[in-house]
Amino acid sequence: MSPYIVGVLVPLLVALLYQNSKNTKKRGVPVDVGGEPGYAIRNSRFPILLETAWEGVSTLAQLFELACKEHADKYLLGTRTLISKDTQVSADGRSFEKLHLGEYEWLTYGEVFEKVCNFASGLAHLGHRSEERVAIFADTRAEWFMALQGSFRRNISVVTIYASLGEEALCYSLNETEVTTVICGNKELKKLVEVSGQLDTVKRVICMDDEIPSSASLEVQSGRWRVVSMTDVEKLGRENPVDAVLPLAADIAVIMYTSGSTGLPKGVMMTHGNVLAVVSSVRTIVPGLESNDVYLAYLPLAHILEIAAENLVAGVGSAIGYGSPLTLTDTSNKIKRGTKGDATALRPTVMAAVPAILDRVREGVRKKVDDKGGITKKLFDFAYARRISAINGSWFGARGLEMLLWNFLVFRKVRAILGGRIRFLLSGGAPLSGDTQRFINICLGAPIGQGYGLTETCAGGTFSEFDDTSVGRVGNPVPCSYIKLIDWPEGGYLISDSPMPRGEIVIGGPSVTVGYFKNEAKSKEVYKVDERGMRWFYTGDIGQFHADGCLEIIDRKKDIVKLQHGEYVSLGKVEAALIVSPYVDNMMLHADPFHSYCVALVVAAQPALEEWASKRGIAFASFAELCEKEETIKEVQASLVKAAKAARLEKFEIPAKIKLLSDPWTPETGLVTAALKLKREAIRKAFSEELSKLYES
Repeated sequence: MSPYIVGVLVPLLVALLYQNSKNTKKRGVPVDVGGEPGYAIRNSRFPILLETAWEGVSTLAQLFELACKEHADKYLLGTRTLISKDTQVSADGRSFEKLHLGEYEWLTYGEVFEKVCNFASGLAHLGHRSEERVAIFADTRAEWFMALQGSFRRNISVVTIYASLGEEALCYSLNETEVTTVICGNKELKKLVEVSGQLDTVKRVICMDDEIPSSASLEVQSGRWRVVSMTDVEKLGRENPVDAVLPLAADIAVIMYTSGSTGLPKGVMMTHGNVLAVVSSVRTIVPGLESNDVYLAYLPLAHILEIAAENLVAGVGSAIGYGSPLTLTDTSNKIKRGTKGDATALRPTVMAAVPAILDRVREGVRKKVDDKGGITKKLFDFAYARRISAINGSWFGARGLEMLLWNFLVFRKVRAILGGRIRFLLSGGAPLSGDTQRFINICLGAPIGQGYGLTETCAGGTFSEFDDTSVGRVGNPVPCSYIKLIDWPEGGYLISDSPMPRGEIVIGGPSVTVGYFKNEAKSKEVYKVDERGMRWFYTGDIGQFHADGCLEIIDRKKDIVKLQHGEYVSLGKVEAALIVSPYVDNMMLHADPFHSYCVALVVAAQPALEEWASKRGIAFASFAELCEKEETIKEVQASLVKAAKAARLEKFEIPAKIKLLSDPWTPETGLVTAALKLKREAIRKAFSEELSKLYES
């Protein structure tokens, strides 16, 4: 046989065998559990629920101390220096802050541990007792992580608060938990001063920045607060060291206030054992996670996804470089043109992301490719189609040498956007569209581990394994969780359904949290303990199990609205299908039980829509004016119908009328959470007049 034929056939046969092995691999298997009858699955590799992946470690404080001793001379925390800050004014008069950031400056594990111990001693010397609670109210940064670990060394429970939280929710969170010490940045301290009269128990404020705003001096003079910099607290602790008071696994580590997509936020009580179980589980899933990895931290540390990720990265001896969503890439809003974004400067190997950010990366790449056109676009589209073909199982898709060729010629430039070294991405917080998952997977050449979990389960639930290339699913149970489906007859979902069992998702295991702070009634409603002592959380999400034991989220109990003629509409499902339209930056579907059709508020994607208008010769003075034009609305409506057909939505699920909005929804507007989830009630109130008009004949 010709060596050329062998060279072609052997890779094809190996690929086919590999594909078949993945298709038949059992990732989750049935397990016998107690509690309400249902269909339960566990991780196929772990017959017993995992509580810790480190021998002798049962708390986050122990894990951090162990890592610092084992990796004392390695880099742990990196922060970029600020070179300059400029203000640029756009043509329409709006001003934008642009930053020129330098290279990363690093602290080693040994140096961080010393600062953490000093901070813990300083807290004690300031008069903060272990039974009192600390709140951290700041953007993600190195000082946030050190304040967390310092508090743990005194067995102090930490209340986490999003930096973008509104005044009402901020005061509610601090007062309900009776916080006595707030640790925050300069910007957040100014917010605290504005609401100081509404705070009942705060005695001390520790500012992460050395420059304390002058507005805080009034609180100091009145004797209400003691305001001190974090640097001074460390100095105080260095001069007055005290012994650590380390926590037990059952002690409360964090009271995490959910960003509140409905009403006021709820404080979820997490023990050290809860969080450690998830950290340990993810360690078994991320391939080859070790001390040579570099993690880019930019998601809110007030979110459990980021807390778990950073504790894991630190636990294995890797490095954490801090950034922000607005400085992430070279073209990010706050980065001065011609200077480096965080990813280019850090060149991370591992990242966590929420779908909204991955969607923006995809849209940005597609726009660049489409703008260049010509041979560049044709080459990209051809290479992408060849890789899609291979991933979908075709014998003749691009593999082996051809895959390497396309990676070098085409996708290398895309990978450079995030530094060029990404080998694994963690996605969570919301469903990731199949198109975006495929796009990122091919262009970055790295697997995306899509997870499903909730604050109430410390993000524990399911996580897709690195060799699972399927889309639209959220993986098999993590080693610390059992996933059970129970019947929901009212919605028509039963575990006896064919071809897959369907029902409400219930999560059990050591990651299931204690409950809601000072809210026993709500806790009893969604937390249950079975006859075997297993703790379960009722998620309200609807899922189905595939034959290999992987979960797919298909609905949400609270998001289902019954229309006038009896049809049920799942708002989240429809939004996930329609948001893939290139003209959509964000959207909210609205269904009224007194009408037979849906409507939608659509935040328009400015670059795509302006490009369309330019090609059509449509004149407009501002983007807001463009969004009001009838031809623009028709174009966006047509794109939504196209996306709906591709997703096989029913006619009644497609919005019959839409309102185009020109201003983006950000956490600062109060219309989305810090995790970029819709605040439906807030949006309905803000746009009640627009929604009413959409239903007028």
